[in-house]
Amino acid sequence: MRIDAHQHFWRYDAAEYAWIDDSMDTLRRDFLPEDSKREMERAGFDACVAVQARQTLEETRWLLALAEIHPWIVGVVGCIDLQADDAHEQLVRVARHSKLVGIRHIVQSEADDRFLLRPAFCRGISLLEEFELAYDILIYPRHLPIAAEFVARFRRQRFVLDHLAKPDIRGGEIRAWERDLRRIAAYPHVFCKLSGLVTEADWQRWTPSDLRPYLDVALDCFGPYRLMIGSDWPVCTVAADYGRVMAVVGEYVNERPVAQRDAIFGGNARRFWQLNSSVAAGEHV
Repeated sequence: MRIDAHQHFWRYDAAEYAWIDDSMDTLRRDFLPEDSKREMERAGFDACVAVQARQTLEETRWLLALAEIHPWIVGVVGCIDLQADDAHEQLVRVARHSKLVGIRHIVQSEADDRFLLRPAFCRGISLLEEFELAYDILIYPRHLPIAAEFVARFRRQRFVLDHLAKPDIRGGEIRAWERDLRRIAAYPHVFCKLSGLVTEADWQRWTPSDLRPYLDVALDCFGPYRLMIGSDWPVCTVAADYGRVMAVVGEYVNERPVAQRDAIFGGNARRFWQLNSSVAAGEHV
């Protein structure tokens, strides 16, 4: 079973999605499961994990409702206020849903580069293990040393690094990013998504060869059994359509052993998020 580990859905509202600037004008519309399903079928993908794009409990509930309607949305990475005094109560309210598999905070947008180490945030992270929820790390390369210190504090918590921490592919910077990526990859409880790379490259002129050095580093750092393919749809469409985005990783791993390809294309996602057999098969639960 092929699982896209990173998709977004939204009903567009200019105020709610102010991060979509003029350069991403094509994203200023609704993107819903019916739209992505067509793209997934053409590219040979069976299921997806929906990831929050707004930091509201309301959106988390909406994504979970979509997952109830569309059985091929096999997991939801939602958002609660991990720093709030009532963080535990918020988790109780949403974690009863079987398809909530993780939580994410948009750390890349925080002014404090050491946000991950804030006592209140760490207190919230410490609650996730009780609910068997993973945590998505969304950061830029400059945050990687802090992220390594962060994951070292929570050895029993499952983490996944989104978008390889968004390396500067457009500028060709790789050495400092590789050094710091190796630091966080040294922790076996951290996985990584092969996602979001085309939007870090030159949107108009990128080629697979531009991305290959970064994929080489990711595979060397994490190995084939801690990597997951993700589209970052619809954000990826500013640089390429769904099929082309997924083909980059597909062609890259094509010569790897079958077991490794299957792991990157779905097996690792199923294991990381502890998707049970009925959910991973896309059945309605």
